[in-house]
Amino acid sequence: MDDVRLEKLTGVPVIKMAARQGVGLRELKEMLLAVAEGRKSIRPIGIDWDAFAPQTESGYHSAEFQEKRSLAFLSRAKEICDAVVQKKEERDSRTERMDQILLSPKTGIPFMLLLLGGVFWITVAGANVPSEFLMRQFHQCGAVMRNGLLTLQAPLWLQGLLLDGVWLTVSWVVAVMLPPMAIFFPLFTLLEDFGLLPRIAFNLDGLFQKAGAHGKQALTMCMGFGCNAAGVTACRIIESPRERLIAILTNCFVPCNGRFPTLILLSGFFFARGNPIAAGGFVFLLIVLAVGITLAVSFLLSKTILRGVPSAFVLELPPYRRPKLGDVIVRSMLDRTIFVLARAVTVAIPAGAVIWLCQNIMVNGHTLLYGMAALLEPLGALMGLSGVILMAFLLGIPANEIVIPILLMVYSQSGTLVEAEGIAQAGAILAANGWTWVTAVCVILFSLNHFPCATTLLTIRKETGSLLWMGSAFFCRLWSVCCSASRYICLHCLLVSFFEKIFSSKKIGAILIYS
Repeated sequence: MDDVRLEKLTGVPVIKMAARQGVGLRELKEMLLAVAEGRKSIRPIGIDWDAFAPQTESGYHSAEFQEKRSLAFLSRAKEICDAVVQKKEERDSRTERMDQILLSPKTGIPFMLLLLGGVFWITVAGANVPSEFLMRQFHQCGAVMRNGLLTLQAPLWLQGLLLDGVWLTVSWVVAVMLPPMAIFFPLFTLLEDFGLLPRIAFNLDGLFQKAGAHGKQALTMCMGFGCNAAGVTACRIIESPRERLIAILTNCFVPCNGRFPTLILLSGFFFARGNPIAAGGFVFLLIVLAVGITLAVSFLLSKTILRGVPSAFVLELPPYRRPKLGDVIVRSMLDRTIFVLARAVTVAIPAGAVIWLCQNIMVNGHTLLYGMAALLEPLGALMGLSGVILMAFLLGIPANEIVIPILLMVYSQSGTLVEAEGIAQAGAILAANGWTWVTAVCVILFSLNHFPCATTLLTIRKETGSLLWMGSAFFCRLWSVCCSASRYICLHCLLVSFFEKIFSSKKIGAILIYS
């Protein structure tokens, strides 16, 4: 590259550098210092926009002007590139061969689906053993602390509040969240460093453009599978404020690792009958459904409160390269895993105390949880759920991981969160309390569409700097809570009816389930 000519054509100092190898960093710092001190002048040579200026002020926001501006940028960039870059005759045949497969509409998307499916399978299968190990360690620490409180002659209510409430909830959140994140985020970062993620965004760009969103939302959506809070943070890569808001508000429609245990449990027991391959296939269909919902809601937002023209998506496809494992581990663990886990624990501490108090405080012979469930029963029955299920989701706002333990705690009439030994035992407890495959379908749909967890809400508040948008992220999902939202009821009924025709020979209208 002719850096001298490039500097003349752009009017901006040019420094050759390679950040990964540390080449040119010293020269870059010296040039920045020279510019800051006025020893080096900058006279950028731009594009003459007079030829593109619209007749009216509103014309600057028209699709025609946006397209002309994008084409002018691309044309000028091509002119500069042709003038300063010497193209080598030999090409990277390996990169070209791989791109012919990965960027093809016929093979690129199937490969992408298989790749993401493999990442999910490794995450779910690999997290079981460390999760069980962490839970055992937390139980042992809890036993030691209980002995310490007994030695101090602490009252029983304080022991229950601190150990059976706060400590057990925090233990559950950490044991369930940490292993999947510690597996998913490094794998995700490896794909990013290897050069595959930009190509996934390229393949999905057309779908998100049709939905009025940005192609980079495909990357933030994929990050949301590990944790919705991390997916919201990743939306910083989208330059357009409008499209960034769309990505933030819709990120929670993809299931995070806190909701995957619920989906896997219900799929494995009620639909796959213990067959792991069938359960994996059913969960994969739910992921496809979640992506479809994300696109649909993005389209709805782009046509209503967040109207606008989708911005141009200029994406650099980097060459395939070997990732640096040290950088991958540091970035994935410190910037993502520890960051998200710390927020989840902060929220889980008061939540554990509230859950224990609700289960152990008696009013008129019944616990507060029983009273809450009875109050929510009419609404739950209308949605094909129950008051207990709705109450579990509401108490699970701090962390989605504790929804199933809360249900098992209520059904087993225990005073603490309950951990079932395997899918079969947990499913048997649910079935013994009136759950059917129809209930499972309703809970699955509700889990996919319900309000974000508290950690994600706090992250939305930080990223948008607005309580209004945080509230919007919460209340825009009340269509999955309020049965009076007719559009949700219709969608819910149609999907339940669809599954009913597949899994049952009885011709019972789905609408009867809600009445």
